[in-house]
Amino acid sequence: MLTVEQVVASQKTNLETLFGLTSKAFEGVEKIVELNLTASKAALSEANAHTQSLLSVKDAQELLALQSGLLQPLTEKTAAYSRHLYDIATSASADFTKTFEGQASDAQKKFMGLVDNAAKNAPAGSEAAVAVMKSAVAAANNALESVQKAVKQATEVAEANFNAVAATATNATKQAAKKR
Repeated sequence: MLTVEQVVASQKTNLETLFGLTSKAFEGVEKIVELNLTASKAALSEANAHTQSLLSVKDAQELLALQSGLLQPLTEKTAAYSRHLYDIATSASADFTKTFEGQASDAQKKFMGLVDNAAKNAPAGSEAAVAVMKSAVAAANNALESVQKAVKQATEVAEANFNAVAATATNATKQAAKKR
């Protein structure tokens, strides 16, 4: 049976976790806003410089060279922006995952404590039922660990694929720019 102190402590821990996660979420939003402001300022500055360059063009060949020279940096900047955005999302996700795994571990320990306490106070002859219950809890914990490992592996594969696609796109743009 849970005491009032245990319930209050549990609620306090849950509130602290909630406020911590909310703070982490706001940090992620702040980073995204900062990234977008930086990217917007850079784009505005580059648009101004490009417009000035266009105004000084003297012939069609110079215009084509100017336009083709714009493509590669744009692709690289888009890839860099995407990478920064991905890093921010990955960092926030890792913080949430770490917190939830910690909470799940604590909950599992507390639940096992309750199961052990119930087993100690169980009436004689109920050993088989207690063993079945402990076995079911252990199986559920093992299944949860397997799912967590699978999610981590899938995340690692997705990150590797993202990096490969970004590198391929950047390299393809560089090769196309060299051919011109």
